[in-house]
Amino acid sequence: MNTFSQVATEWLSRKKTQVKPSSYAIYAHLCRRHVVPAIGQGIPDESALQGLAEDLLARGYAPKTVKDILLVAKMIHRHGEKHHGWPHEDLSIRLPQARPRITTLTTAQQRRLHQHLLEHPGPRNLGILLCLYSGLRIGEVCGLQWKDIDLGAGVIRITKTVQRIYLNDGVSRAYYLSVDTPKTASSVREIPLPSALKGLFRILRKGSTASAFLLSGSPVPLEPRTLRAHYYRQLELAGLPSVRFHVLRHSFATRCIEAGCDYKTVSAILGHASIATTLNLYVHPGFRDKKRVIERMAKGLG
Repeated sequence: MNTFSQVATEWLSRKKTQVKPSSYAIYAHLCRRHVVPAIGQGIPDESALQGLAEDLLARGYAPKTVKDILLVAKMIHRHGEKHHGWPHEDLSIRLPQARPRITTLTTAQQRRLHQHLLEHPGPRNLGILLCLYSGLRIGEVCGLQWKDIDLGAGVIRITKTVQRIYLNDGVSRAYYLSVDTPKTASSVREIPLPSALKGLFRILRKGSTASAFLLSGSPVPLEPRTLRAHYYRQLELAGLPSVRFHVLRHSFATRCIEAGCDYKTVSAILGHASIATTLNLYVHPGFRDKKRVIERMAKGLG
């Protein structure tokens, strides 16, 4: 009977032709770094994977990372069941349920960053501002070309994402820049161009071709890590704490919820596959919210 490592190699080989390079790179990394070394030659059962999950959590891995590792192990196991006669197992693994911790800029910090970026206009700062106003992911803003921006209609079309992919599947190693469609269909979307930025867009567009990327001004996109380094420098210059680039997205969504925007619209702007994702991440009723609901209900009965 084929060993787990053999089946994993075969599964990876098939996945290479079935999924995007970015997904394959993740699968290859998780297989090489975690799954195959932990399982070895045997066929994993539920208790083995539960032990692996508990060990990873105890070593400080995030629950999301552990889930990704287990998902790869389960997909390899299903491949073994289908093609190599491995015994069927449900492989139901229990993980602690924890609400994600979301970091955001305060309103004051957001205003300070906004003012700093406006005082130092340029393509990269425009990209940061756009994320602050629309919740774009870093790969999405790096993937914007001028042809994706309709200044007349005031619309931005999100159709691409840029990723720097590191591939190490034990056979080859390579770094390369990938410009591809977003991972999910819901991430391909149209969002309104913030009115406050239209003037800056018009100024920066002068002399640019439709095929030029917004942030680089050339046919080659700016790397996300380059924009990330620039962003950290702007935080420093603005006297703000160093927080991840993704905090811009969290801050945008949080301000929308605080302003009373309906959740479905916020979810569509963010490109979430499900409104449940938006609710789970950003809608956290506090005591005052609960008290207001209780009082409103009681008033209706009075």
